[in-house]
Amino acid sequence: KDATADFEDVGHSDSAVEIMEKYFVGEVDTTTLPSSEVKKNPAPPVQATTLNNQSSGIFLKLLQYLVPLLILGSAFALQYYGKRSKSNES
Repeated sequence: KDATADFEDVGHSDSAVEIMEKYFVGEVDTTTLPSSEVKKNPAPPVQATTLNNQSSGIFLKLLQYLVPLLILGSAFALQYYGKRSKSNES
């Protein structure tokens, strides 16, 4: 894609224009480009989800909630047993 029009629309400084001229390679001969024909019969879309993907998706959602709850529960359990063992030592 020729970005010259986009470059000029932004309104770059004179130094930016000088830098662009340094990197200018050439112009595209549009007669040598292949024609962009639209396909009349596009391929049917591939079904994105399958039974295996759905079951693994449910498993991942379950883990998403279960892992933080397990971490939180173990933190409370450690705190509870820590306080309990200190009170037994006294």
